[in-house]
Amino acid sequence: MAKSQEPCGWCGSDPLYLAYHNDEWGVPCTDDQRLFEFLILESAQAGLSWITILRKREAYRKAFAGFNAKKVAAFDEAKVEALMNNEGIVRNRKKIESAISNAQCFLQLQKEFGEAHRYFWQFFGGKPKQNQWQSLAEVPATTEISDAIAKDMKKRGFRFFGSTICYAHLQALGFVNDHLVNCPQHKAVKALGKNINVK
Repeated sequence: MAKSQEPCGWCGSDPLYLAYHNDEWGVPCTDDQRLFEFLILESAQAGLSWITILRKREAYRKAFAGFNAKKVAAFDEAKVEALMNNEGIVRNRKKIESAISNAQCFLQLQKEFGEAHRYFWQFFGGKPKQNQWQSLAEVPATTEISDAIAKDMKKRGFRFFGSTICYAHLQALGFVNDHLVNCPQHKAVKALGKNINVK
């Protein structure tokens, strides 16, 4: 008897969460703007639920210049004050200021690696790691790789990007395929990963 094909249980039944799970989560990333978007969003999520951030995503897009790293890196104190009055985003001064400094660090990654996503792919040999989790209980919150990346990014000046947030970032952007094997997206994401080989 074939096993039922159901999405990963963490996305529940919320339509926004299901769409995110089915269309975006785990899709391998080779696009720096998408990478920067998730860097902003994942950092904002610290201490909050991801669905809270998803619901604020479009407000973040408008507030943070369409997730243009160069524009965000140039935000000044007046812009910080304006963002502190923006009810559509998480109004946490440290998170807002870290988004700006992280944008500056992101530009340095691009300068050093040509494209920032190459920095992350180097930890995986240029190809997504295909995991084979049977249940949510098996999926780790951190790994040795996320520990190493978070530690290195901290040295590079990134903030609000510890190992747990880092691993969530790696999952979301498909550096690892953490869809459960019984989820239809596991096979779909694995197929996409076969086309990825970042040198």
